[in-house]
Amino acid sequence: MSIQTAKRLETVEEYYFSKKLREVRQLVASGKPVINMAIGSPDLDPPKEVIQAIQKAVEVDGAHKYQSYQGLPELRNAISDFYSENYKVHLNPDNEILPLMGSKEGIMHISLAYLNEGDEVLVPNPGYPTYTSVTNLVGATPVFYDLVEGNNWEPDFHSLSKRNLSKVKIMWVNYPNMPTGASGGVELFTKMIAFARKHSILLVHDNPYSFILNKNPISILSIEGAKEVALELNSLSKTFNMAGWRVGMVSGSSDKMEAILKVKSNIDSGMFQGIQRGAIAALKISSDWYDNMNAVYKSRRELIWQLATLLDCTFDKTAKGMFVWAKLPEGTDAVDFIDNILYQNDIFIAPGDIFGSNGKGYIRFSLCVTRENIKEAIGRLKDKELRFTKNTVVNQKS
Repeated sequence: MSIQTAKRLETVEEYYFSKKLREVRQLVASGKPVINMAIGSPDLDPPKEVIQAIQKAVEVDGAHKYQSYQGLPELRNAISDFYSENYKVHLNPDNEILPLMGSKEGIMHISLAYLNEGDEVLVPNPGYPTYTSVTNLVGATPVFYDLVEGNNWEPDFHSLSKRNLSKVKIMWVNYPNMPTGASGGVELFTKMIAFARKHSILLVHDNPYSFILNKNPISILSIEGAKEVALELNSLSKTFNMAGWRVGMVSGSSDKMEAILKVKSNIDSGMFQGIQRGAIAALKISSDWYDNMNAVYKSRRELIWQLATLLDCTFDKTAKGMFVWAKLPEGTDAVDFIDNILYQNDIFIAPGDIFGSNGKGYIRFSLCVTRENIKEAIGRLKDKELRFTKNTVVNQKS
């Protein structure tokens, strides 16, 4: 007997990486030495203080009980202090911060709290695919706005203002941008706030990459008047190599936190106390942590640039974040290209197509790969190129 699934599932597909990684795992199981350069899952360890904090926390009385839906007061205070020190943003820890089990969860919470069926949502193209899938799942309609290289991967607010925006409820933005690495900045954020205020749109800034190869971390909440129209999602996943811990937060005005809490409190039962204690330790870490982490990423990025050059790609050396967004030679199909690299060279790279139509012709490399593996990938491609050259010469002589 077949039980029919909900119609909402017809609006989404399984996440690309969920499907593709099964294929990659099968190749590895068959003996293929695949180097995964596609996924932004930090391979470095969290700070040692974080590990020590969770080890101590598991033995504390009450640690294994249900926890507060709003998180420990100490965690909210740590987030508030972190924002004050690093972004120069004041957040009231009592009512302007809500800890989350990862910021990806927050995308769903915010959407459930604010979107009705038929509402429209401005989604960046290219952008994080979850913005689109969650919009579809809650019955709203994604309306894509273009990010293009010629405009520094920033929204064209002049063109956007000419659209009928009467049904738009939320606009998703993300800087430093994923996948392109565009940095954003105060001027861009100021334009965003003015646009959102003019059109009565809730602006949601997704900000997990602000400390990765970026000397000037910025929060959109630092812009005057931002709390009236904006929320900010943030995460410990990339900044502190805690992706598997699932620790994030959403910040904004108290009325918005109250609305999101109504959803969250009906979905989870609070974050494990040990993880919260580890998060507190991370948020209190010294600035040396960022310098040391970025030294590793900088070294890796220079090798990725070599690899991208070997593939005849062009790229922006001023980009931020933990990816290298590279443009393929004109007319190259990225999906076919990465599949050829995967099956011929055992190297997995993300095609830009998965981030939207404006990602066609681009590929994305992750910096969550050791220098040794990047060098190995370079060697494999150079070896193939050398063999090709030799074969060509032999063919010409014969």
